[in-house]
Formats: sequence, structure tokens, C-alpha cells
Amino acid sequence: MFLRAVVLSVVTGIVAAAIPLAAQNAAAQTDLAASVERQLPALTETYKHFHRNPELSRHEEQTSAFVAGELRNLGYTVTEHVGKYEDGTQALGVVAVLENGPGPRLMIRTDMDALPVEEKTGLEYASTVKTTNAQGQQVGVMHACGHDLHMTVLLGTAREMVERKSQWHGTLMLVGQPAEEVVQGAAALLADHLYERFGRPDFVLAEHDTNDAPAGSIALKGGPLLASSTAFNVMIRGVGGHGSAPQAGKDPIVLAAEFVLVAQTIVSRQIDPQQPAVLTVGTIHGGTKNNIIPDEVTLGFTLRTYSPAVRDQIMAAVRRTAKGLAEAYGIPAERMPTLEIIESTPATYNDTALAEQLRSYATAVLGKEYVLEARPVMGSEDVGLFSLDGKIPAVMYWLGAADADKLAESRKTGVPLPGLHSALFAPVYEPAIRTGVTAMTAMALGLLK
Repeated sequence: MFLRAVVLSVVTGIVAAAIPLAAQNAAAQTDLAASVERQLPALTETYKHFHRNPELSRHEEQTSAFVAGELRNLGYTVTEHVGKYEDGTQALGVVAVLENGPGPRLMIRTDMDALPVEEKTGLEYASTVKTTNAQGQQVGVMHACGHDLHMTVLLGTAREMVERKSQWHGTLMLVGQPAEEVVQGAAALLADHLYERFGRPDFVLAEHDTNDAPAGSIALKGGPLLASSTAFNVMIRGVGGHGSAPQAGKDPIVLAAEFVLVAQTIVSRQIDPQQPAVLTVGTIHGGTKNNIIPDEVTLGFTLRTYSPAVRDQIMAAVRRTAKGLAEAYGIPAERMPTLEIIESTPATYNDTALAEQLRSYATAVLGKEYVLEARPVMGSEDVGLFSLDGKIPAVMYWLGAADADKLAESRKTGVPLPGLHSALFAPVYEPAIRTGVTAMTAMALGLLK
């Protein structure tokens, strides 16, 4: 009797309307769970393929071609090589569109690039890829941030939406974004007139895996989820000379060392403690030989904030501090420090109303205990650019990827699990894929119903 009711509900809306809503929802949930389970063996192989074959940012040739081919085989209208970088280079973005009558336009985005990390997980499907980076260095390459998982979930969702065209109306736009790790991909797609060419979406949806939630769950929230990121270099200039006669020059290494320490007081002593901010020096480059005082030292910084005003305040303080110390050291006016911004992306803010709407869709298929409250982090993403400064409702949610027992032990002992960007990061992929496809499909169906 149950199966007959399900069949009738698909064939005619009149009969479906006669079935209690709770029964309709239960039938839909059971059908979706079973369908995703049938996909799981193939999706597992897809995940392992992506993991074994990672490609660095701006070099996602095989990855983007694979994503495009899979979506084309499902019946999507696919466009490859979408995006233009600031230097005029062609990006490797993928846009797949499935039109299904009048209705909203939903964009779902996945990132595709990997990291210059040599994998040390020991997994049978571990990456052994090595390549030469932009600096000419030989590096290992690994999906240490879970973009392989994101792409797999996107492809699983794409298939579910094709098979459920009778359950939704509107346009589905799936975007494979390159160069997320260097926060250039989203800007490149928008610079290539993404919305003018493929339609401006009514909603933007994305996910990111995390080791802070157990596999089999998701976590979401409205408001800030990820911080803005500003990477910049500060050039400390001095007057070089012989190491045995420092009084004859102006040592930029000593100045740089003091500047690093003083810069760490900017957040702690100049910024409202209610405003999250992190300022970190990640690189120091200067000098060629032990007995030579160099002419300059370059410091590489990363700055994370949620507030643009706080970001600007800290940047101004960095400039002021560098200049003040240089003057105190007697650096000539023509050799004052300089600051160059390398890359920047805004904070990721989730639309609050849309987040609660998506929570209800996810809860219906996963159960309340598997839809958690997300915690904001100071990591960064460029997905926020797609919302056009909040003009388009957008949400990114966390996809749990941690072993539940190990996560519980980690929280008990305080010893962290290998996380994103670690050579040991290894998502528990089967429940994560299953949950990701189920949740993303339910959200898409809910927004396009």
C-alpha cells in the first residue's frame, strides 16, 4: 500500500495532495536515502580518483575536464574554460546548467584545486603526485582540504536532481571553481561575466568539509562563517654592509625582528577584543651570507577579520608601525618600508533566513541530531564573492568528515585531529559522501520546489 501511494504521488498531483503531508515527506526521504545508497559505490570510486589525481590551483586541467564530462553525460549543458584571471590567463572553470521550466535559479558551487602538500596518510588511494610550483620548486600535491569530497558530492547531487526533475522547477547551475586555494577563482569567474552569461542566481549554495564535526552530520548557521583574508608583504629596507661593522649600515634584519614582535601587539592592544582578528607572519626572507648585512628583508603576513573596518584599521596600524620603527632606527627617508597586498577575499557571511530554511530541509532528511550548529572560524574562502556583497542570498555549510569516536576523544584530551591543509588529513569519506549528497539534494529540491 505504501509503495502504491508513492507511485501515485509521482504520477498525479491530485492523488499526492490526498496523501497526508507527513506520509509524503517520509516517502520522499526513504526514496532519497535509497537512491544515494545506490550511487555510493560509484561515488566512492570517483572520490578516490580525484584524491589520487590532485592538481594545483590554476592547473586543474584534468580535474575540470573530468567534472565537465560527468555533468555532460548526465544531460547538463556544460561550458568549460570559464574565467579570466587578473593577468589575462584563461581559467579552467566549469559551468553546467539544467533548465526545468519556470522557477528560481539555484547555483551550487564546488572548488576543484589541491594544495602543494606531500601526502603522508598511507592510504591505499593516497596521492603520489609531484609537480613543479610557480617558484620552480618540486612539491607534492594533495587534496588536503577536501575539494575531492566537494566535487564528489556535487556530482552525486547532479545525478539526483536529474532523476527527480518531476519534483522541482527552475534552473540548476552547477559551478566547478578553480583556484580557491589562492583566492583567485571566484573573482576570475565573475570577471568573465559568469552571471551575465549563465544567469544571475536567486540563491548560492556551497559546502566545505570539516574535522570539527562527525561524518554523517552537517553544521550550518546564519551570519559570519569564515573570516576575510588579506595576504601582504612588508619590505623592510636598510643599508647593507659587513657583519663585522654594523655601525656603518642600518641592519634591516634587526629592524624586521623588532617589527614582528611589535606587530603582534596591534591586535591585542589596538583592536576591540569583541572583534575577532588574527595577524600572522608566515615568511621572512633576507640575507645571503652570515657575514653580510643585507639591504632589505621581506615579511609575509596574513590578516583575518570579519569586519572590513577592523581589517582597514589593522592595515593602517601595520603601515604606521613599520614606518615608525624605521624612523626610530634612522632609516633614510627614501628607504622607508613598503607594503604590497598579494591577495584578498572578503568574509563569508551566510544569509540568516536562507540558513534557517536550509536547516529545515536538511533536518527532514538527516534528523535533527545530525544537523548541528556551525561554529565560525578564522579560515577564509572566496565563495562569498558570489553573493555580490549580500545582494544574493548565499549559504556555505560544514560537512562533517571526522571519525566520531576520534573526534570525541580529541575533544576530551585536547589533542587535535589532523585538520585541513595537513599532510595527514583523511576524511571518513563514505558517510560524508552519503550525507553530503542527501543534504545538498534535499536543499536543492526545497529551494526549487
